[in-house]
Amino acid sequence: MIKFIGKKIGMIEVYDKNGELIPVTIIKLVPTIVTFIKKINDFKNDSIQLGYNLKEKFFLNKPELGHLLQNNITKFQFLKEFKVTNKTNNFKIGDTLGINDLEIGIKVKIQGKSIGKGNTGNVKKNSFNRGPMSHGSKHHRLQGSIGSGTTPGRVFPGKRMPGRLGGTNVTISNLKIIDIDNQNNLVLVKGSIPGKKGNIVTINS
Repeated sequence: MIKFIGKKIGMIEVYDKNGELIPVTIIKLVPTIVTFIKKINDFKNDSIQLGYNLKEKFFLNKPELGHLLQNNITKFQFLKEFKVTNKTNNFKIGDTLGINDLEIGIKVKIQGKSIGKGNTGNVKKNSFNRGPMSHGSKHHRLQGSIGSGTTPGRVFPGKRMPGRLGGTNVTISNLKIIDIDNQNNLVLVKGSIPGKKGNIVTINS
């Protein structure tokens, strides 16, 4: 299993060979370089660390920069670690993972952070029904009583309540790759993926 890091560009519609209109999401693959390899002898799992977003301004601390400077690797803005199912002997420090490792027609799993909607009420967050909208009603979009009387006289854990909505990691599986633009490092995936435009997503092939 190879994992890639991409940036969500947006959504368009394309026609397939049968003339059917398909909604697709455009993902621009970010060139990533293997910066560190963890083997199961030294750590719990086999994993590789990838660096992406090569910029002059970076957000790495001194411990994270240690193995980069030791291996004479350029400073990256971000580092991301992935578990690998196959042996780490297939990877070497300095290897570049690019768009050439993907194929049209395969299905991938994409993970990203969903759009944050802030603090929302129960009607929007948990699909509660609203109350009467007439003038005399005092229960329009409120959730009403949450207690359970004298006995037991408390609110049970797990009660659906208003709160923060969105902004969590979401994974969508079995997304088919419709087309690949090798020149511009663009991948067209059938359907929608989590997050807004410009979000960083992870592609598992």
